[in-house]
Amino acid sequence: MRVETVMRFVTIGLCFIGLACSPIFGQSFEVASVKPHPPSGDNRIRVMMGGGPGTPDPGRINYENVTVKNILTQAFNVRDYQISGPSWMDSERFDITAKVPASATKEEFRTMLQNLLKERFGMAFHMDKKELPAYALVVARGGPKLTKAADAPPDAPKPEAVPFPRPGQGPADKYGFPPAPAGRGGNMMIMMPGKAKMVSNGSTMESFADMLANQVGRPVVDKTELTGKYDITLYFEPDMRGMGGLTPPPPGMHDGAGGGAGPMPPPTDGESAPTLVTALQEQLGLKLESRKEAVDFVVIDKLDKNVTDN
Repeated sequence: MRVETVMRFVTIGLCFIGLACSPIFGQSFEVASVKPHPPSGDNRIRVMMGGGPGTPDPGRINYENVTVKNILTQAFNVRDYQISGPSWMDSERFDITAKVPASATKEEFRTMLQNLLKERFGMAFHMDKKELPAYALVVARGGPKLTKAADAPPDAPKPEAVPFPRPGQGPADKYGFPPAPAGRGGNMMIMMPGKAKMVSNGSTMESFADMLANQVGRPVVDKTELTGKYDITLYFEPDMRGMGGLTPPPPGMHDGAGGGAGPMPPPTDGESAPTLVTALQEQLGLKLESRKEAVDFVVIDKLDKNVTDN
């Protein structure tokens, strides 16, 4: 089985809305299509989330093969571990395209996504706050092993303008991944059986901690005290049990264990990748320490997997 994931995330500001369960008049997409995603038939998973305010294509979104939980993370600017609801939110997949009004702000765009979920999936929800297991990102003994990012020239292309090759296309590094093309900024994650490559160029430690939160399934708070921006490449073995849930943490955390999807299939080409904990320390001179953190929670009270007609 081969798994490839490419996700382009829209950056959306978080706002707390006391009456969020009621659609806000006038904040809807001009045209929207929501359809179940057809089976691929080749055991390959490709997830795309592109467009919207703040991206190179602000007037249109194109979400391909996404779960409802993927959409919820964008609509509320939260991680998937901050969402509670029916289990099918993680399994049923959809294709969504929509035209965004030209003057829409990021906050209005988020409300449009919320209203789309209410109108097409019958969503109802409420907000809560819970104390969850979390991690602090700190500098490991021996100091950081990070490369400071150079200032981008004024005519540098936007991160999304430089395509990232798919696995199997062109030359590969020792882990079997294609190298990041010159001029490719921003964040990118490529996954293959038994291994993953995380690229975060021009990244602050705060934004890198956010990327790690997607992998460990719980909040990650930057406590490195490192300033500036860095070009980061990290190779590791993803543990699917720690992604999208609170337990267990990645191998090496030693503070929980349990069921779940289990690890990905073993790699078929290139070297085996280390666990995330080992990779952080050996490749970047960083580590994760356990802690508790109070976070906002989105509780889904009602959701219908049978979407209404477009």
